[in-house]
Amino acid sequence: MQILIKCAFNMDTACVELRLSDGSRIDIDTVGVENAVAGNLYQRSELDWLIYNKPLEYARLVLGGKLEGYVQETAEHRLED
Repeated sequence: MQILIKCAFNMDTACVELRLSDGSRIDIDTVGVENAVAGNLYQRSELDWLIYNKPLEYARLVLGGKLEGYVQETAEHRLED
């Protein structure tokens, strides 16, 4: 079983980097994900906040295939306020 050792946003590469106990690494290209998922400024802003403040939660959403749903829910909530 692989254990997550480190998860952080690398500003130089614009990637959320996950390092696992077996020495492997997963890099999530945040620019590519944002371009594919975010359709407006509110969604991009929410993704940016998540990347900088909660990179592990961001990685879980991306790897679990739930980021698009999260972004849509967030955007609807923001537009209602």
